[in-house]
Amino acid sequence: MAPIRTLVLAACAALVTSGCALLPSAEPMRAAAMPGQLEPLHAAAITRDFAVFRVSSNGCTDKDDLSAVVDRHGDTSTITVRRLDQDLCETPVAEGVEVIWSFEELGLTPGSRVSVNNPYQLPPAA
Repeated sequence: MAPIRTLVLAACAALVTSGCALLPSAEPMRAAAMPGQLEPLHAAAITRDFAVFRVSSNGCTDKDDLSAVVDRHGDTSTITVRRLDQDLCETPVAEGVEVIWSFEELGLTPGSRVSVNNPYQLPPAA
C-alpha cells in the first residue's frame, strides 16, 4: 500500500509545482472533432517506421475497430488512438491485442518525432 501512497503524493506534488500548466493557454484548443472514443492503452511503442499499440479486447478487437489520428505540430506529431467500433464479444483477452500502423499508413516520414496522446491503463489482474 505504501508504494501507491508514494505515487499519489508524487502526482499531487507534480500538480502543485506545475501550476502554470493548469492555466488556460493563449492558443485556442483544437476544435476538430475526432472519430469514436479515446482508447486507453496497455502499451505503446514507436519505432523508426511503425507505431505499435496494445489495446483491450473482449475477443473481437482488430485494427479495423480503431483509428490512429495524427495531429502535426511543426516537426513533431501526436498520435491518438480512437475506438470506432465496440468489442461486444464475451471472451476478454487479458493481455489485450496488438495493433500496428506503419508510418506510411499514418502519412509520416520514417524517423519522425512522435508522441502518443492516449491514457494508459493496466491490464486486468489475472
